[in-house]
Amino acid sequence: MRPTSCSTAAGDGGGCERAAAVSEDHWAEQNTTPDAIADALRRLLHERHAANEALAPARVLNLVVVVDRDWKGEIANRLARVGRYHASRTVLCAVEEGRSSLDAQAVMSYDEPHEGLGVMLEQVEIDMGTEHVARLETIVDPVLWSELPTVLWTPHGHEEARQSLLALTDVLLLDSDEVLETEAGLARAAELLQSAYVVDLAWLRTTPWRERLAASFDPRDRLPMLERLSRLRIRHRPTSRASALLLTGWLAAQLGWDVGGLEHGGAAGSARRDGIEIDIELEPVDQEAPGLAGVTVGCGEQFSMSLDRARGGLRAQEHAGGGERTWQVLGASRGEGGILGEGVRQAHLRDPTYGPALAAAQRLCA
Repeated sequence: MRPTSCSTAAGDGGGCERAAAVSEDHWAEQNTTPDAIADALRRLLHERHAANEALAPARVLNLVVVVDRDWKGEIANRLARVGRYHASRTVLCAVEEGRSSLDAQAVMSYDEPHEGLGVMLEQVEIDMGTEHVARLETIVDPVLWSELPTVLWTPHGHEEARQSLLALTDVLLLDSDEVLETEAGLARAAELLQSAYVVDLAWLRTTPWRERLAASFDPRDRLPMLERLSRLRIRHRPTSRASALLLTGWLAAQLGWDVGGLEHGGAAGSARRDGIEIDIELEPVDQEAPGLAGVTVGCGEQFSMSLDRARGGLRAQEHAGGGERTWQVLGASRGEGGILGEGVRQAHLRDPTYGPALAAAQRLCA
């Protein structure tokens, strides 16, 4: 098949599903090579910049995604919903049993600037066979922007691909909630953390809960209560036990709790600090969205604070000094649709609290 190149704008009959102001240049070739893909990308950039000098390629981040071919569409849809956190160049590698050649396509998208500069984003899709996975670095390396950080996401496992690309990888994106055995997922995250920075989507699902819990104890008169906490109850989707353990681990690491293994099927246990025992309970509840459903912390009968998932944010309920009050925390949750985009954004940052939380979560599983 001859390589093809075209330019379309959404709304012009070209069939694009992007916003009306976004234009796209396309290239595709069957039975291609990594060098041919890299040459095509350079040609697309050169041609577009020659046509409009106000356009420049983004130079921030590479994202490499390795998926099963049958699930490529689902993953591509998730990538399309990351919002403003798109990587500069996304390389989607779709692995198919029995395939022996490489087929590839590239899309360069951009807003035509009315004034100032415009940015070009690139997405490359490469269909390959299982025989290519062991030497995936030789396929991916020529296609990446050099000297940019590279994020690797392998949502369907593909451990061989991860090993092949490790030397090219700065950040590993994973989701401990998607591993069937939670303990194995957390252990794998801890192992990977030794070789690269890890962004765990299960950890990011706890972000609004961590933010609101921390804010609840910001007032000076509330700080002493942190040292007297005696109860922690976390409600979570059954498949999001890793998120619940990571939130528990975060509290344990930040507050200096001495934690051990949970009992009763990993649903209950206790921690200690300065002679105070903290009862811990993880409760699975029916919930459509991945992640947590609610969190309750308390100090005996003196004080308790509950946060529960609600429409538009979180519902907070507080019992203190014999009184009770309830209010809505608007916009506290990013929603599952924003988790992947937040994961890409976090690749630019470094969160020093994840490692200690992960280590404490593993002790809870012991």
